[in-house]
Amino acid sequence: MLSNLERKITEGRPVTKEEALSLIEMKGTEIYDLLALANRVTRLFAGNKVELCAIINARSGHCSEDCAFCAQSAHYNTNINTYPMLQPEEILRQAIKTEESGVKRFAIVTSGRGITGRDLETVLETLRLLRRETNLQLCASLGIINEKQAAMLAEAGLTTYHHNLETAPGYFENICTTHTYRDRVETIKVAKRAGLRVCAGGILGLGESPEQQVELALELRRLDIDSVPLNFLNPIAGTRLENQPGLPPLQLLWAIAVFRLVLPRAVLRLCGGRKEGLRRLQPLAFLAGANGLMVGNYLTTTGETLQDDLQMLKDLNLVTI
Repeated sequence: MLSNLERKITEGRPVTKEEALSLIEMKGTEIYDLLALANRVTRLFAGNKVELCAIINARSGHCSEDCAFCAQSAHYNTNINTYPMLQPEEILRQAIKTEESGVKRFAIVTSGRGITGRDLETVLETLRLLRRETNLQLCASLGIINEKQAAMLAEAGLTTYHHNLETAPGYFENICTTHTYRDRVETIKVAKRAGLRVCAGGILGLGESPEQQVELALELRRLDIDSVPLNFLNPIAGTRLENQPGLPPLQLLWAIAVFRLVLPRAVLRLCGGRKEGLRRLQPLAFLAGANGLMVGNYLTTTGETLQDDLQMLKDLNLVTI
């Protein structure tokens, strides 16, 4: 079966839903063969390059949405550090540090359903400032946006809009009730119509089934997403998922490999929860399909040091871009 899948992918033919679902039946050490195939597909389309990015949490907490995993939701008491929109000069300082470290992609992230008024103006001002003062590729994750906002962001210098689907359409209502899955898809379409590249993925380990993980991968392919952040649930005390048991690291590696076969040309970007979820198997993710990495700290949790991440990739003979 894996030989047939490899032949299809190298010939440019997509893996079918039935073929992707059949991979769920793999047990034990059979998964190693799947990881090896995913690695060959990654090397075929991406060589030995790994795309780095970093983010800044530019507005923290007090979010009106009730996403079950999120420490920034006002629906939960998580004792995180909350603060209003950072000023452009403060974001610029962090952006310069990012660029000096060799990372070429930088994202402004804000909590909340969306962004309007003075905060939107601040983001636009910040984008113009970063475009003048750095050579970074600029990304933003600002929640649900409309056509006018997307056009304004693109004109200010934004190149990529990030908006995760979070999970499969059939499982989304278990994760969030204050907006719909359709709202998220429409934001992705709005960003695309404005000429922005879209970065969209989800979180593995929210309680979804392997079938729903496959469903998410297929949905991202349907939406023609070529930058896919893969997060791994790191349960936060106070949220609805604080007691959700984590998936075994090998199951997470299986999921990464399936995403690679379904999305052979995409950047699969390891993001939040990778240290906690993958534990000692984290380097193996880059031999199972991953070819992107978010470095530094995340929104409300700390990540690996940049030095440790760079050493890990160097040890794997991978080159950062």
